[in-house]
Amino acid sequence: MIDMQKRPVSGRRFLLAGLAVILGAATTMADRPYWPRFHGPDGTNISPDKNLLTEWPKDGPELVWKYKGIGDGFAGITTADGRIFTAGNVDDHMVITVLDLDGKLLWTKKVGQAWTKNYPGSRGTPTIDGDRLYFEGPWGTVYCLDVEDGREIWSANILDEFASENIEWALAESVLVDQRRAIVLPAGKNTSLVALDKTDGKPVWRAKTADGDLAGYATATLAEFDGIPLVLTMTDESLIGVNAETGELYFRVPHKTEFNVNATKPVYHDGRVVVSSGYGTTGTVQWQLKREGDRVAAEQVWQSEELDNHHGGVLYYNGFLYGASHKFNRGNWICLDWKTGELKYKERGVGKGSLTLADGMLYLMSERGQVGLVRATPEAHEVINKFKLPRGGRGPTWAHPVVIGGRLYLRHGDFLFAYNVAK
Repeated sequence: MIDMQKRPVSGRRFLLAGLAVILGAATTMADRPYWPRFHGPDGTNISPDKNLLTEWPKDGPELVWKYKGIGDGFAGITTADGRIFTAGNVDDHMVITVLDLDGKLLWTKKVGQAWTKNYPGSRGTPTIDGDRLYFEGPWGTVYCLDVEDGREIWSANILDEFASENIEWALAESVLVDQRRAIVLPAGKNTSLVALDKTDGKPVWRAKTADGDLAGYATATLAEFDGIPLVLTMTDESLIGVNAETGELYFRVPHKTEFNVNATKPVYHDGRVVVSSGYGTTGTVQWQLKREGDRVAAEQVWQSEELDNHHGGVLYYNGFLYGASHKFNRGNWICLDWKTGELKYKERGVGKGSLTLADGMLYLMSERGQVGLVRATPEAHEVINKFKLPRGGRGPTWAHPVVIGGRLYLRHGDFLFAYNVAK
């Protein structure tokens, strides 16, 4: 195991992989693992990796390296073209940190003021699109940087530009980038979603306000329904659906919680959308999209109070929905039937936390740094192996795990850990 700490690699250059992302498909190469945005290339939080370990050694998989110095916070990691990207509080600045695949520092870039109020640290995860990095800071400034050296190409504060206001625990979304646009959610009385030209940051379209809702804490989901491209995201009080090409607001359906916390990325599959939140009585709701002339509407299919996800994420896999509960079931891991919402299991497992999926296995990390491996099946929730993250990081372990290129990446505060999970 190698312990890396702020050791730059001078003159390091990488070839551009030239990989393309098509909605619903992802490509990866062993020497160029590709996870360019929050929850992966297609936004499903399912890794394309195969031939991974189905059982770990007693003390957990091999720790290949750890790096101290990414700053405090909860941002996950993205990776493209041999680089690993994340963000964190370093002193009084928000800082982007870029490492190579061996955990050596390539560059850092200050991107505005650190968030030092409620739960200090980074929120959103950097998004990589070709030779550019997009990042939304907690105070509302969206940055476009050169991935090679961090040079700023453009920046824009969406709260100022669209006359909105920040939320209690700060903006937390990761920028959604499609072919031409960087799509973000300033929300407020004047607008909801907006699309910025990804080349220069100028507004392309702005959706009308969603009844004055402020932003939620969730990252948006890109989908296509009946030939219509959609952006689905959570405001502080609702799920909204917007035409990704024109910015037309198609629907707003209420999803209210205590403290106005909607923090879980919507899950889209086969014409249906699932949203889940803690802090209240709503829990998980599934909506069926339907065509109404030139518009798209949403009709409720089912609701379940068994799964009220806080912010660790839920994912769809082989007909079922997986995630951790918050208050209703006191931190149990929950599996629901996708079509009916029927409860398949609720088990304590490693405890309430976040998840990802790779090669048929759920990788779970509790808020207290307990990491577990569970087969993704509705029959049972059996923790095959578990281990505890090394000490040193501050705060809860809220960053979502990532499995890509045969590595399991886990973040706790100022530390990033890379484990070998390949056979």
